[in-house]
Amino acid sequence: MSISQNLIEIQNHLPTTTTLIAVSKTHPSSAILQAYTAKQKAFGENKVQELLDKYDTLPKDIEWHFIGHLQSNKVKYIAPFVHLIHGVDSLKLLKEINKEGQKINRIIPVLLQIHIATEESKFGFSSAELLQLLSPHLLSSLPFINIRGVMGMATYTEDENTIRKEFKTLKNIFSDLKQHFFTDNNNFTEVSMGMSGDYKLAIEEGSTMVRVGSLIFGSRAYKSH
Repeated sequence: MSISQNLIEIQNHLPTTTTLIAVSKTHPSSAILQAYTAKQKAFGENKVQELLDKYDTLPKDIEWHFIGHLQSNKVKYIAPFVHLIHGVDSLKLLKEINKEGQKINRIIPVLLQIHIATEESKFGFSSAELLQLLSPHLLSSLPFINIRGVMGMATYTEDENTIRKEFKTLKNIFSDLKQHFFTDNNNFTEVSMGMSGDYKLAIEEGSTMVRVGSLIFGSRAYKSH
């Protein structure tokens, strides 16, 4: 099937409350344009340089989501245009994004990345860390950040029960944070979870944003050595 047919297939499974982020990392601009022509506007990248190259050459109404592990020293390059940073996993990174936002007078939308998987290699805050870290004082000290919700990645496993349990955990953490720190923040609405292999489970567990790549674009084009 073509990229546009793949998109239609996925969109047929999405409720109106869930946004599709087409994960375009490693795929060429020509593939992104095919998806864009099929009315897909939100794309996810995980390498700053690749994102900058694509931003320069592709239509300016594309919403670029940064979905990888973002290094503090790279924030300044994407701060002027990034639509949403999904993986904010440290106080240091929060402060850096706020600093770069202040320089250009732009409030930058972010998600807090929560570690919900059993794999140690995944990044993210624990719920205990966040409850300790977040406070009205901290939030008021970051005026150039708009915390829109949470993001998490489930364990890479065939076991649906494990995946479902981890997604439930993320949704519960979102609800706790909303209740304790973001009651009056109408922008704190996003639960970004679910990828090509598990997005249908994620939607059942309350995902508002799914990050789907290979089901849209096919296998990634890694360069052979």
